[in-house]
Amino acid sequence: MSFEPQRLLPLITSHPGGRSAVTCEYRCGNACAHPEPNTSDNEYFGDVVKSMLSRRGALKASAVMAAAAGGFAALSGTAAAETPAAPADVAAAGHGRPGRPGRPVPGTDFEAVPPNKVDAVTIPEGYDQRVVIRWGDAVEFGAPKFDFRKQTAAAQAKQFGYNNDFVGLIPQDPLGIRNLLVVNHEYTTEVHMFPADQYDPANPTEEQVKIAWAAHGLSVVQTFRDPIGGALRAVPSPFNRRITLNTAFEVRGPAAGSKFLKTSADPTGRKVFGTQNNCAGGVTPWGTVLSGEENVNQYFANASTVTDPVVAARLKRYGFSGAGTTRKWERFDKRWDLAQEPNEANRFGWVVEIDPNDPNSTPVKHTALGRFKHEAANIKITEDGRVAVYSGDDERFEYIYKFVSKGKYKPGKSAHARRHNSALLDDGTLYVARFTGDSPGEIDGTGKLPKDGEFDGVGEWIPLVSGSKSFVDGFTAEEVYVFTRQAADKVQPTKMDRPEDIEPNPVNGRIYAALTNNSDRGAAGKAGVDEPNPRVNNRNGHVLEWDEERGDSAATKFSWRLLLVCGDPKAADTYFGGFPKDQVSPISCPDNVAFDRHGNLWISTDGNALGSNDGLFSVPVDGPERGHVKQFLSVPVGAETCGPVVTDHLVLVAVQHPGENAASSANPTSHWPDGGTAQPRPSIVSVWKKGRWGQVGRIGVK
Repeated sequence: MSFEPQRLLPLITSHPGGRSAVTCEYRCGNACAHPEPNTSDNEYFGDVVKSMLSRRGALKASAVMAAAAGGFAALSGTAAAETPAAPADVAAAGHGRPGRPGRPVPGTDFEAVPPNKVDAVTIPEGYDQRVVIRWGDAVEFGAPKFDFRKQTAAAQAKQFGYNNDFVGLIPQDPLGIRNLLVVNHEYTTEVHMFPADQYDPANPTEEQVKIAWAAHGLSVVQTFRDPIGGALRAVPSPFNRRITLNTAFEVRGPAAGSKFLKTSADPTGRKVFGTQNNCAGGVTPWGTVLSGEENVNQYFANASTVTDPVVAARLKRYGFSGAGTTRKWERFDKRWDLAQEPNEANRFGWVVEIDPNDPNSTPVKHTALGRFKHEAANIKITEDGRVAVYSGDDERFEYIYKFVSKGKYKPGKSAHARRHNSALLDDGTLYVARFTGDSPGEIDGTGKLPKDGEFDGVGEWIPLVSGSKSFVDGFTAEEVYVFTRQAADKVQPTKMDRPEDIEPNPVNGRIYAALTNNSDRGAAGKAGVDEPNPRVNNRNGHVLEWDEERGDSAATKFSWRLLLVCGDPKAADTYFGGFPKDQVSPISCPDNVAFDRHGNLWISTDGNALGSNDGLFSVPVDGPERGHVKQFLSVPVGAETCGPVVTDHLVLVAVQHPGENAASSANPTSHWPDGGTAQPRPSIVSVWKKGRWGQVGRIGVK
């Protein structure tokens, strides 16, 4: 089991989904306590039912049911356009078998960790673990040793940032011994970052604010994996790099230079300093990293002073509100004050790309992918060689998007291939998704399965914009890119229950999306239930999968179904892909997703509403074991599990905001990872099977 001290502590939470009040305030500006920004009158299931039960609608309903019934049978099993290479020592093993009843699928042969409230990373018997890097550890040359009571902005700019989220691992050799570790630093929690006797939330010092600016962004760290013991450790390297809120980004794509992006500091609208609230991300086939800017609204002050009704409406749709902010950054730089710089807000909320292989490269903000609260961005190559990028807008009742490039992908990871493929993300078509269920009239909000035994149906991708051409009435192309949420509202896509990480499965070719929760689903005046979001007061979330028509990500039609309806397996409103519910681990609030070489889905959770610590779970998606959820690890008290990476020999997770269920650093509820009386520190953890990794150390193999 774990090496850390086993301390049992209470889980103190008061907000929807199991999050603490402190996390809600600092991570997303307490979004769940405010009305959701999407107040559009899009169709939802109640309206669809009325339409479908009309005489004409009845014919349409029959067609929908027939199409959905045959959709997965006709479309499943399509191979991905490009499958990541396995390590050399296992490359000949081939893909995993679907398994037999009662026997674990390859990659999932471990004893499940039970739900717990232990202040440790708890792992299965037969595995080891090690912290790879912690907040404050050295990244760049010259970084001083971390001192909780003596922090400086200059030091933090060279040290590992705060609240790690996405984790990407980019091999630098065929065996995966040398790798580049790329990590997002989503947000800062100043009441935990600084000693309570030094930090006044009402009056932060300028140095404390600058430390927070430096703690945002990303870290690139070279790592070495011990070929004997299996542990991953960070090492000094010229590749190591910190990207902060002071790092220059190039704005690219069709909205670069837009009048909506110009400020007094940047009259060109083409250069932005920094990236913030970076949530999940993805490693591209060409070896760069895409990272989504998410809850950026909370950093900007004085939205309430904006009097122009058009500008005010645009700000409101993105959640900008109020006067002063929690962090008080506006006191030290006018760019955080919307009364002085109304366009600065439009310069965040994009997908950014960094090239870890080139520490001197300028990061990019890709405007062709649209502006909203991007959870992540992940890629699948289309049948004709173009690039499709999937992204969720992580807020209640928001949408799922896809971008398909105009140009074609160039295989390889050379500097030339990286430049060519990165440019593909600047020209293409942006779509938003509409889902239709095949069981009209049967979805009552209780989570009861329809008569056909599944929540499923068909869907379509609705084009919003392509190059300089807008497909949305009343919106220019420029407006679609910068105010994507409002443009999408006009075409009536499906309002989803917080669409988070979305990734293609490298084995079966289907696309999987985590929908974390939505406690307002079905509430008075809110969107009602529909088949892709079938529960009222959805506190535990669900996992959606879909198959693009003909298995081609360039298609504009798809068939879908729910893989999991999460929660307590004993509850009537849960569903685990048809697998016996008495044999699965409880799972709540799915957030980030990843795949192993066998095509098993791995899910990390955020804000467990069942009362135990968050964790990482495996689940086969095909064969007799489909839906067999097993918990692989749990994270410490108050923490969230983020950024899973799963290889044949190594699992990486980001342990975000440990101990954040305490009001401040004065009385920490967690002392992980250092133990004793130490303050908690967000960290990256590696887990591996005991034994020589090249022989008997494969994850999930006994």
